[in-house]
Amino acid sequence: MRINPETIERIKQAADIVEVVGDYVSLKKRGSNYQACCPFHNEKTPSFNVNPARQIFKCFGCGAAGDPIKFVMDIDGVGYGEALRYLANKYQIEIQEEEITDEQAMRQNERESLYIVLNFAKNFYQEHLHQTDEGRAIGLSYFRERGFNDPTLKKFELGYSPDIWDAFTQAALAKGYQAEILEKAGLLIHKEGSTTAGYDRFRGRVIFPIHNVAGKVIAFGARILKADKKQPKYINSPETAVYHKSDVLYGIYQAKNAIRQHDVCYLVEGYTDVISLHQAGIENVVASSGTSLTIEQIRLIGRFTPNVTILYDGDQAGIKAALRGLDMVLEEGLNVSIVTFPDNDDPDSYVQRVGAEAFKEYLRTSARDFISFKTDTLLREAGNDPFKRAEVISDVVNSITKIPDAIKRQVFFRRTAEMMKVDEQMLISEGNKLLRKQYEKPQKEPRRDAARPGTSARGTSGPSSLGLPTGVVPPEIPDDLFFDDSMMAPPGSAPTTGAPADDTPRRSKLYYQEEAFVRLLVLFGSYELEPDITVCAYVLSEIPGIDFTDPVFNHILTLFRENYSRSVQLSTDYFLHHREPEVRDLAIGWATYKHELSDLWTSKYEIYVPSEQDMLDKSSFKNILRLKKAFIEEKMNQCLERLKTIADPEEEAQCLKEFMEFKKISMAAARELGSVVG
Repeated sequence: MRINPETIERIKQAADIVEVVGDYVSLKKRGSNYQACCPFHNEKTPSFNVNPARQIFKCFGCGAAGDPIKFVMDIDGVGYGEALRYLANKYQIEIQEEEITDEQAMRQNERESLYIVLNFAKNFYQEHLHQTDEGRAIGLSYFRERGFNDPTLKKFELGYSPDIWDAFTQAALAKGYQAEILEKAGLLIHKEGSTTAGYDRFRGRVIFPIHNVAGKVIAFGARILKADKKQPKYINSPETAVYHKSDVLYGIYQAKNAIRQHDVCYLVEGYTDVISLHQAGIENVVASSGTSLTIEQIRLIGRFTPNVTILYDGDQAGIKAALRGLDMVLEEGLNVSIVTFPDNDDPDSYVQRVGAEAFKEYLRTSARDFISFKTDTLLREAGNDPFKRAEVISDVVNSITKIPDAIKRQVFFRRTAEMMKVDEQMLISEGNKLLRKQYEKPQKEPRRDAARPGTSARGTSGPSSLGLPTGVVPPEIPDDLFFDDSMMAPPGSAPTTGAPADDTPRRSKLYYQEEAFVRLLVLFGSYELEPDITVCAYVLSEIPGIDFTDPVFNHILTLFRENYSRSVQLSTDYFLHHREPEVRDLAIGWATYKHELSDLWTSKYEIYVPSEQDMLDKSSFKNILRLKKAFIEEKMNQCLERLKTIADPEEEAQCLKEFMEFKKISMAAARELGSVVG
């Protein structure tokens, strides 16, 4: 089935880019737009921009761009249809569908099929927990013993798998799901050489669905309840196309809003720790699901808050687990604290024993910064042994050097010197040695952002890639609104788009002038220079019969010409939501500004700085001149190339005459533009 066009239009109208992106990252308002660290590539300084007025996003670091639908497609790795269904569910829009052909059905994204069958499995396990005698007697009884109430069971969508070899598989096959998809989702185990359909991975266990940030079920954790030493206590889904355990935190979907609200994330070890704390009113908590903490999990937390408090068991294993994860958290620029619990207690048992309010008070009074925690722990182990104490100092200094912020490093060096009763300058010197070694390491690894969402072979597009302004233009230099000869990078210089030099082809001046021209049309084509004379009408009338050399720019120019001939004026929004990705990405790049002018220039200092829109008459005229100048110079280059191969004197003289005529036109245009000509 396919979603009909009317429903798609309703979804597009309802979807708000700030709400959609805000489900995945913590946005901060900057002027009229919002900013965040990009979820598509690792960065410390925010370069991800969300424009609520135009309903688009743009990353100036990696080039990812699009509308709410494109964002969901990129962040979840789903197809267009699944992204629409997610947004329809978010905004409670009833989906009207149309029949599709067998060929169209075969082209459906495999990831979408996995999400669908995993959701079916979740519903199956929930139904067996609440509506079967076995589920109520075994699974529900276990959850009641843990103190979980009905709202909590519903919130985390807990379930139970019947103790039958293929109960789920038979139910799924009866609903039309293919055994191949069940196996790819990690729900079915099929022995090689067997002629049967296989058997269920989860049998006779309570089920903990694992959700991604968007709330989709991507995997399951399952706990056995009967005493059987031959079987592991917990089993999890295997890695699949939608589930990579190193990228996932249990409970992140249920916790993300509370993490943003309280500006701190509590990190625990197990499923029941998360669920018990949620039920106690502490909702900003997630779990690493029994795996060692990974860089991807730390960065996932960093989307919502820079503050992490690790809650681990008070036994030696728990303390060592906490220490192992510290350096990675620090290296990512997060602020980390530690809370340990009395022996034989974990977060789940402790909150059950003392109650919610006492637990919150314990967190408030027992949280320690990582330096105090690590130093005390290691010093106790070292005792009075001077060699071991020296190792402790080196270990702690090594952790401090992981902190990217120099001011924070200085504070921790001072605190460590006081605690260990050693000279602060000595610690700083040792830290500087380690830092120098880090900086001196050759950069052998390839760029991580070589392939990223929203980019293409054309490279990153937008104002910065043109040498154009990314905000308003100071009144004393209005000519910088468009590309000038002086802005050409010298041979061998690095590109300005942020892409690797090897990945960015060398562009001619004509390419940049064509881009500046279509950018003017896309952003300001409908604006009036004079009554009844739009920018589109003026600039198109000045370049009759000229076609652009770049195919995408020429395609955009043709769209304007064809529609203008029918008295139709294309809007900026038409290109921002264009069905062709290259056109859409270019338009978003042009329409999104990395920086905004502060209102204080006018409100406080009474200085008015004109915007690009205020200077359209002058910039349109100069844009046409620069474009024609670039075309003429391209003709001059062609003449020079012809002169290299001409043998006939008369033909050579004619070619030189053409060159000099082009040269005169070019110089006249340069004088008009105020350019310096060598």
